[in-house]
Amino acid sequence: MLVVTSLTIPEYEITSTLGLVFGITVRSRGVFGNIGAGLKSIVGGEIKQYTKMLEEARAHAVERLIENAKAMGADAVVMMRFDSGEVAQSMEEVVAYGTAVKIAKIS
Repeated sequence: MLVVTSLTIPEYEITSTLGLVFGITVRSRGVFGNIGAGLKSIVGGEIKQYTKMLEEARAHAVERLIENAKAMGADAVVMMRFDSGEVAQSMEEVVAYGTAVKIAKIS
């Protein structure tokens, strides 16, 4: 499954557009992770626990995007983007979304 952030895919043509496709996940750090991150925020710098959590959340959201695109019969997803937001004080939502398409190799 090709997933690209561009509108087109080099060497391919889009033969049909199947529609919006997305993958979503909501993640939360445990209480001890939040305490550690809170202490780190006092002194400044990267909070690696949250960086790792968001990297994993993005990967999981893309996996779900691909599963949904396959279920629609897509060959690719174009214009893939991420969005994220806070669901509650300790939860982060990550969404991967794009347009599911059928493609054909240009000869």
